[in-house]
Amino acid sequence: MKAIVLESPGDPTALQLQEITKPSPQPGWVLIEVKAFGLNRSEMFTRQGHSPSVQLPRILGIECVGVVEAAPDTPFQPGQKVAAIMGGMGRAFDGSYAEYTCVPQACVFPIKSNLDWSVLGAIPEMFQTAYGSLMSGLGVQAGQTLLIRGGTSSVGMAATHLAKELGLTVVATTRNPSKVEALQANGVDRVVIDTGAIATSIRQNFPKGVDRVLELVGTSTLLDSLQCVAPGGILCMTGILGNAWTLNDFSPMDDIPHTVRLTVYTGGTEDLSIEHLQRFIDGVEVGQNRVNIDRLFHLDEIVEAHEYMESNQTTGKLVVLVNEPNGTKKQSLLTKFR
Repeated sequence: MKAIVLESPGDPTALQLQEITKPSPQPGWVLIEVKAFGLNRSEMFTRQGHSPSVQLPRILGIECVGVVEAAPDTPFQPGQKVAAIMGGMGRAFDGSYAEYTCVPQACVFPIKSNLDWSVLGAIPEMFQTAYGSLMSGLGVQAGQTLLIRGGTSSVGMAATHLAKELGLTVVATTRNPSKVEALQANGVDRVVIDTGAIATSIRQNFPKGVDRVLELVGTSTLLDSLQCVAPGGILCMTGILGNAWTLNDFSPMDDIPHTVRLTVYTGGTEDLSIEHLQRFIDGVEVGQNRVNIDRLFHLDEIVEAHEYMESNQTTGKLVVLVNEPNGTKKQSLLTKFR
């Protein structure tokens, strides 16, 4: 089979297209013919060498959608459509950057849909992270104000849609003024141009602060984001778009405002229910829910895909198609704002 193998850390050209042996599933594991997978910045960090626990060579990829090829001693059947996410994919064992991937059944979720694989490929990790952050990390409720720091990321776009469905007022940031219209089209109530210090601007419009903050940029903006939160509010740090892993000179008594709670969300498959995932997919199929796809690539374009991800130009999800007909890529772009 064809697979993208990372032999050693490096720039995007370190991702090498190779012919390797197709894996065979042991009992309790599922062999999936991969149809599409979304790109995630955690994969970029691993490629760059920031995941010392990951042993190389490794096939990256923490999510995919596809069709079951074989699944001994599991409830899954050959030919069944599935999504697979996390649980060690692309880190503890080989992941989805390949024509086939073999994963534990705990990573696999059955799905039913007639959507294009390109659209389905954008959903699993994006939905899981956005939904988990809002519900588990922030405990959002209707009527609250939510600030999304990093609103044009795929998770930020998905979180905006989910939050609006739940009845929240959403404020979202972008560093690029040209992306304001895309945020507004996605349902954002107010857009803030992120200069790195937005607390004063937020307080001008929300004097007491906002009820909830979803921090997707990370430690580089965390202290400023904390100053945006109203007393009794919650900030949940989920992303590291700013590429900074640690925070220097952090003084909790000084940097966390009185009664504000700071949480993180790093949830996995245990936070994602089959019912919630299927309900979201059904909503996309009837036009009720929205999937924002920035750009599609094919497996042999993985270097270009990582270069684009690393450029921080994206507005929405990047999806890689595996062994799809040539016309699929062009046609699938029509579903970007379905």
